Amino acid sequence: MAPAYLPPFIAGPDGSDPLFTFMTVFAIGLVLMIGVLYLTLHAMPERMAHESNHSQMQVVGILALLALFTHNNLFWVVAILVATFRMPDFLTPLNSIAASLEAATRRQEPEPPAPAPEPVNEALPQRIGEE
Repeated sequence: MAPAYLPPFIAGPDGSDPLFTFMTVFAIGLVLMIGVLYLTLHAMPERMAHESNHSQMQVVGILALLALFTHNNLFWVVAILVATFRMPDFLTPLNSIAASLEAATRRQEPEPPAPAPEPVNEALPQRIGEE
């Protein structure tokens, strides 16, 4: 029998070690929590792009995946920047200008005035041989 003055973290005579059991469970839980935090952090640019219905969602996903597999933080930073800022929309104004120009060229130009009809002289015959 062990003396009573021994601290409680020392293993008992039955072979059980409560401190080792606690530390094993704690270490496994800590590794799992760090893994979840790491993967959640790497998925953050994709979530941002998906929530805002970003047009460059594929690029953001590829950059986040590259950052995850290569452990290169530059890819992750670029993915965050692409997900955060929208590219300027140059196409809509150009399409509007093109549509306006097309509508303007389709309009019919005013027709030139028709020449005035020649006055008919009743005294002259209309056709040769007609009297």
